[in-house]
Amino acid sequence: MVWQRPDGRQPDQLRSIRFERHFTRFAAGSVLAHCGDTQVLCTVTIQPGVPKFLEGSGQGWLTAEYRMLPTATMQRQPREFMKLSGRTQEIQRLIGRSLRAALDMEALGERTLTVDADVLQADAGTRTTSITGGFVALSDAVNSLVQAGELAKSPIRQQIAAVSVGLLEKEPMLDLNYTEDVAATTDFNVVMDSNLELIEIQGTAEAGSFSRHQLNRILDLAEKGIKELMELQRQAIANIR
Repeated sequence: MVWQRPDGRQPDQLRSIRFERHFTRFAAGSVLAHCGDTQVLCTVTIQPGVPKFLEGSGQGWLTAEYRMLPTATMQRQPREFMKLSGRTQEIQRLIGRSLRAALDMEALGERTLTVDADVLQADAGTRTTSITGGFVALSDAVNSLVQAGELAKSPIRQQIAAVSVGLLEKEPMLDLNYTEDVAATTDFNVVMDSNLELIEIQGTAEAGSFSRHQLNRILDLAEKGIKELMELQRQAIANIR
């Protein structure tokens, strides 16, 4: 039996992707990232100074925070205040690790960039959309420093994008929506840079196991999707190197 995708996509087809830049007024970079029915508001703020472990090093830092709005899903979710769930902490650390790989921290100087990813609507893929859209917002934020004369050149070294792949009826499917994410027997999130080198792989068998051959197919499909996402990033921001 071959899995029939609910939205009629081919197994190797991304959902509709769109980046609305300059979505908010006060952030140095802001993008509303659309991935199918998933919508994530990615904003970047810039502050002088760095965490204590980097003071005096001449290097900058990037950190990330991730939240879901209460009505991002069909059933209202309580807001997270002082105590973050394990899922939220894990996702925001992933976003931070992924986007730090984009930057030359010495070229950034002793500044801290904070990436906020706020999920307005969730239909799976919120973490990968946060990373892919977050990079576009990061690029705008960094360019604001260059345009203001605070940096001689952009510290962005490479693009970063992420995508999900899952096994459904033993076949890999790219960029899962919620219905597929629930049904998948194996679920992967893959982050790559513009050299198509891996930054992070998160993958697990939700039921049973998967073979080395299937893993290779999953990574090949993720690479194809990330190439397409990076082209869309380049179209959104003409000055990405």
